[in-house]
Amino acid sequence: METFADYLATIENQQNQARLEEVLDWVIERFPNLVPRIAWNQPMFTDHGTFIIGFSVAKHHFSFSPEKVVIDRFSDEIKRAGYEHTKQLVRIRWDDPIDFSLLEKIIEYNIVDKADCSAFWRK
Repeated sequence: METFADYLATIENQQNQARLEEVLDWVIERFPNLVPRIAWNQPMFTDHGTFIIGFSVAKHHFSFSPEKVVIDRFSDEIKRAGYEHTKQLVRIRWDDPIDFSLLEKIIEYNIVDKADCSAFWRK
């Protein structure tokens, strides 16, 4: 979590800070082969140099971004979980429950789908 300590410290609301820390810790524990890093001023995880998932915060929610193709693939499940999404990100209100099983599916999908990807982003 040391990688994300400075970023987390910028979140003024302590409950929101703890909430995002919980999610980032979960990713680290569940997917120990992913590389945690800060890029574009946001926490993200990569695998063999390719983007897997990134996180960002806003006043009323935090977001995760797994790339458009993944959001398209999981759009129905994202909606069933009660989350809003755009083409590029999924919003989870700070007080909404976190569907870790959905998050796990999304990350696993990206890892498998991008196993042979040599670029950071899909082309």
